[in-house]
Amino acid sequence: MANSRPTSPTSRILTRRRVLGAGLTVGLAATLALPDRAQAVPFDPDQLGVQGEPDFHPVRFRVPEPTGRKSLGVTALHLVDRGRPDPSMPGGQRELMVSLWYPASLAGTAPFAKYMPERTAKEVDAVWTGEYGLALPPGSFDFANTETHARVDVPVQRLRHPVVLFSPGYQYSRFVNTAQVEDLASRGYVVVTMDHPHETPVEYPGGRFLPGATHAEPPTPGDIRKAVEARTADARFVLDQLERLAAGENVDADGKDLPDGLANSLDLRKVGMFGFALGGYATATTMLEDRRILAGADLDGTLQDDRAEGPLGEVAERGLDRPFLLFGSGETQRTDPAKEYYDKSWAAFWQAQRGAKLNLTLTHTKQKAFTDYQFVFSQLFHDIYGDDPIVTSAVAALVGSAKPARSVLAQREYLAAFFDLTLRRRPSTLLRGESTKFPEVRFAR
Repeated sequence: MANSRPTSPTSRILTRRRVLGAGLTVGLAATLALPDRAQAVPFDPDQLGVQGEPDFHPVRFRVPEPTGRKSLGVTALHLVDRGRPDPSMPGGQRELMVSLWYPASLAGTAPFAKYMPERTAKEVDAVWTGEYGLALPPGSFDFANTETHARVDVPVQRLRHPVVLFSPGYQYSRFVNTAQVEDLASRGYVVVTMDHPHETPVEYPGGRFLPGATHAEPPTPGDIRKAVEARTADARFVLDQLERLAAGENVDADGKDLPDGLANSLDLRKVGMFGFALGGYATATTMLEDRRILAGADLDGTLQDDRAEGPLGEVAERGLDRPFLLFGSGETQRTDPAKEYYDKSWAAFWQAQRGAKLNLTLTHTKQKAFTDYQFVFSQLFHDIYGDDPIVTSAVAALVGSAKPARSVLAQREYLAAFFDLTLRRRPSTLLRGESTKFPEVRFAR
């Protein structure tokens, strides 16, 4: 190759800077366009020092150890809502996949559950890699081979446990909040995570796969209203199926063998719900329509169809008569109009809320910090780029500058304290005011 020239160290550095810098800019602007998204933060890789070359390879992630004392089990259920038509499904009816994460009676030798099923993992990886992601090679996010702390289908601890539903963000898989879910289960909750067909990617038994929503442009207010209504119906249907399950029926559409003791473990007198982003909006809306849910939490989700333009969601106008937690990131969801990132839906809800209410801010974070991406991005970039200074800037641009371990711990502790108080009547000093234990958590005034 007579015309080729050797690549200089400077050229390699500039190439590397440009790859991650350009990928990060595109990823922030175009990937997973949420209705609650923050503006992309300018990222200038030329301002960073670079050490060595990246080691591109599939990264298996380390899910933070749950803080509770319980061993964990998990089972997946395939549910068919025969009351809702869906022409895209083989049977013409809406089909859901849910996971039940629970305290296990025996750890046993059953395998640990993988973080995601293989086809779902491939779909989620594709969102973040390639031309429109973070300019990483396909397969960089090795979710299919990452292990959780829960064993598959092991017997359930023979006690009755409060039940908490979880709804993910728009386009997000139900698995992307596993760290929060596992922690609640390790403290004695049965946590039911839901995928919402036609928004979140869903993998059904036998390998049938339904991709998540794809939008060249952000979803319209009409898209969001339709999604919230569908999620509300999903959550209410899931509660109906849990009641049938507790009564001794096998509600799985394929008749799979259920974990021993599952039916008797559900205390459906104590039901809560939480969600991330659009899942938080769906949580509040479901509570407005269904009194079986006694307490809810919204992780950084606006309560209106478009954060800038509205209209306000009905729940923001009416409030609730049961406890509700607003837990926002450092750059969104303030209720004070004099402050940056004011969200009139949270302010309206705060005024209308009749039940107990709490509004917390997790400082130095961005919206995605309320998912497992809080630790996933840090691990991914460190595994590929080592201790390069570019890692700190890349992670901060995506999820904020909070230390991942501290952010995850704070989220776990405050979520658990909230549900312990509202479902179990166990008070916590964390909910009484700002704590020296978690100075990064601020109480909105």
